[in-house]
Amino acid sequence: MEGVAEMTKAAQQKGSDPLLWAVQMYSNLNSAGEALPSVELAQFLVSYICWDNNVPILWKFLEKALTLQIVPPILLLALLSVRVIPCRHVQPVAYRLYLELLKRHAFELKSQINRPDYQKVMKSIDAVLQLSNIFGMSQSEPGILVVEFLFSTVWQLLDASLDDEGLLEFTPDKKSRWATLYHDMELDRHDNYSDKKTEHHEKLQNANTLMAVEMIGQFLQDKISSRILYLARQNLPAHWLIFTQRLQLLGANSLALRKSRTLSPEALLQLTSDSCLVLSREYKTNSQQKFQTVMSFEYLSSSASLCHGASHSALWIPLDLVLEDSMDGYQVSATSAIETISGLIKTLRAINGTSWHDTFLGLWLATLRLVQRERDPIDGPMPHLDTRLCMLLCIIPLVVGDLIEEEEERTAVDEKDSGLVDCWRGRKVPGKCRNDLVSSLQVLGDYQSLLTPPQSVVVAANQAAAKAMLFVSGIAIGSAYFDCLNVTEMPVDCLYDNVSDRQKVWSASVFLIPFKLPGNMRHLIVEACIARNLLDTSAYLWPGYVNGHINQIPQCMPAQVPGWSSFMKGAPLTTGMVNALVSSPATCQVSELEKIFGIAIGGSEDEKISAAAILCGASLIRGWNIQEHTVHFILRLLSPPVPAEKTEGNNYLINYAPILNVLFVGIASVDCVQIFSLHGLVPQLACSLMPICEVFGSCVPNISWTLTSGEEISAHAVFSNAFILLLKLWRFNRPPLEYGIGDVPTVGSQLTPEYLLLVRNSHLMSASNIQKDRNRRRLSEIASLSSPNSVFVDSFPKLKVWYRQHQACIASTLSGLVHGTPFHQIVEGLLNMMFRKINRGSQTTITSGSSSSSGPANEDASVGPKLPAWDILEAIPFVVDAALTACAHGRLSPRELATGLKDLADFLPASLATIISYFSAEVTRGVWKPVFMNGTDWPSPAANLLNVEAQIKKILAATGVDVPSLASVLIPTAAV
Repeated sequence: MEGVAEMTKAAQQKGSDPLLWAVQMYSNLNSAGEALPSVELAQFLVSYICWDNNVPILWKFLEKALTLQIVPPILLLALLSVRVIPCRHVQPVAYRLYLELLKRHAFELKSQINRPDYQKVMKSIDAVLQLSNIFGMSQSEPGILVVEFLFSTVWQLLDASLDDEGLLEFTPDKKSRWATLYHDMELDRHDNYSDKKTEHHEKLQNANTLMAVEMIGQFLQDKISSRILYLARQNLPAHWLIFTQRLQLLGANSLALRKSRTLSPEALLQLTSDSCLVLSREYKTNSQQKFQTVMSFEYLSSSASLCHGASHSALWIPLDLVLEDSMDGYQVSATSAIETISGLIKTLRAINGTSWHDTFLGLWLATLRLVQRERDPIDGPMPHLDTRLCMLLCIIPLVVGDLIEEEEERTAVDEKDSGLVDCWRGRKVPGKCRNDLVSSLQVLGDYQSLLTPPQSVVVAANQAAAKAMLFVSGIAIGSAYFDCLNVTEMPVDCLYDNVSDRQKVWSASVFLIPFKLPGNMRHLIVEACIARNLLDTSAYLWPGYVNGHINQIPQCMPAQVPGWSSFMKGAPLTTGMVNALVSSPATCQVSELEKIFGIAIGGSEDEKISAAAILCGASLIRGWNIQEHTVHFILRLLSPPVPAEKTEGNNYLINYAPILNVLFVGIASVDCVQIFSLHGLVPQLACSLMPICEVFGSCVPNISWTLTSGEEISAHAVFSNAFILLLKLWRFNRPPLEYGIGDVPTVGSQLTPEYLLLVRNSHLMSASNIQKDRNRRRLSEIASLSSPNSVFVDSFPKLKVWYRQHQACIASTLSGLVHGTPFHQIVEGLLNMMFRKINRGSQTTITSGSSSSSGPANEDASVGPKLPAWDILEAIPFVVDAALTACAHGRLSPRELATGLKDLADFLPASLATIISYFSAEVTRGVWKPVFMNGTDWPSPAANLLNVEAQIKKILAATGVDVPSLASVLIPTAAV
């Protein structure tokens, strides 16, 4: 453990990111052959923290170690209990953290006892808590130790709560049952506690006591833990009697219990009764009724469950802020929005004391407001409506599904243990949480102002409403017809409340009235929930969901249309079929995407390109019901399998150039990148792009590919598209003051290639563990399918060299270019290509402080250096430095400089990244003089200023902001 201690101390001193520490710890222990989760690491961390290093960052290290499961959770809880509980008065913060960890992990015993290291962990727990000695059990089987561990955990909380409320002296022993164990630990009991006692500590102690009491009740009513405690009652009757006597003392006299909003004294006393702990068929059947007092106890003192509308929305302002922040197109996140929002919802629900009904309603309202704020998008680089609709119709249903699954896992009855057989096998019986989802969506229909669909999704909303109306009317048609269905011509009996009685009579007889199907955002939300099995088609029968009846199938409907249904029935991928599949999203059937994916990996070259274009089309942008599957299939295509037989010559990725290029172009928009970000797949996308950039950037551009459209692409083009997409995944362009100086950026300030790969590797490592979190399972699955091994930046030497040079150029000025070297010749060649038109036929010399370049400027405009892209990128900072120096000394005009840079960017589009990075750093350093654009060397913008000003005023007028007119004498400048 010496290496572990040194690494932890170093990370503590540097203030390292806890996730990075945990990943590195996992990697080191795994490389050293240490069995994971590590018992020794758990013992070290607890002994290290308690108490010489009791600082927040180490508790964060501890939490990340639990998250990545590199320490056994129940052993860690046992180690903490004997160290933290006796010192809870001196260390109230540590006691709160222990209670939080206990609440998070103690109820997951079922998953932990299935691990291969189960017996070793339980023996270690027995050694820590001395369970065999305390309970007098001669056998130390793991199953017995689990019962004793849980029993001892609850008992320790009970004695601590009695002691905190001055009730322990009324017990026969007048001391804790665990006092001897605490004394044996030789803990520092901090005799100067009275000097440290503050008002803040006292408040925290009271809050801790309340939380401990509520957790005791939670252990007694949880389905799994209550059964384990029942086994303790059956097999440890003498100890159980002492335990229940103390529990009844707490229930009858606890002041904290009377302040609890989730547990009443009567409910706690009822939970201690023998009849409530008898595990019989009658108990199973009536368990919900027995626990009704506790389970239905709401935060009655809070107005959250009673308020709606604006006051209700005020509770969810933090959610509005997080949702809006996730729409920032200038940066992406390595963390899934599903994980972020789920955690925030749990926190807000606990703070606001809301029911699941109000929680779900607040979530839908906040996301609908997010969409309505971008109803009429303007052109610009920011993500627009597509990303916001992705949040509402894909991310939020996934969040809701995760929350419901987690809640149902806590409350579902274990049929295997109970021996009961559900005659409705295959039918998921909805629980309270799922019922609250239904009620929230029913109430959502009252918020008509938020449900008006933006113009771009009116057709989709109408089709969703038509689907429900057809179902209610008993008419079954294939999904292929919805794309061509003209809903304004549907023969409908109108039953709207705003239709006159006379019209109702006519429509109910033989006449049809003009009709416009009123699809809204709720119809799309319900369809998204149905696609993910959160609802069933009974939602179509909700009051007011559809307000009409279709008499017959319209006669105008064609017999066969190109679309997903025809494609699934065997129609070939003709041009018309491809256009139809690109422009319309797949339905909620994943089989459609699977068939397209199969063609993309096994079809002809033309079919592969068409399949890739289809995946990057409407199914990605507007396929809300299957969007999470679409991004997964795209990522799998970006990581083609390595052939079984090694081929000589070029890397195997070269053969995939056409389809890869289609994918790069298809997902390069800001909206698409943000969709990957919302799904938490930015780390995986980066991991897929890096080997592609490494291979194509190392190719000499002597090969090309011709696409089905007739366009010819080179290795430079494929590399540029991949490289620019990769750069969009982190804010690579950081001036020194913002970015930090040196090889290693400041922790947590931005995303880096190393960090993205570490996050991706953490997804891969969790694939072998039992994950209850559905989002983590999704991320683990796609990580393992793309590449089964961990990936590090060292695997891409060319990318690493460029990235280190990029950091160095940002941090300081250029130096080190030696005249006459091959690298200097590359710089010369690029300069000659850029400025070949200047003094054609003469000798042109461009000099900088560190380099000079001279040569004939008579090369053909279509010919550039036949060099790998990485070599060109490495030379570009010196090229730009020399050109900028020439401009500053009058050898180049600003216009000639700009034209040369354009030629360089046309030759290798990826060079724009390095050019922008260099200019950003140089502008920050402020070493160049401004150059006036007076209309001679550069076109004067004066003629367009009034038009630009009018457009700005028009945009700002909608926000109520009044701005003064621009000065007519304004002369723009450019830094050179």
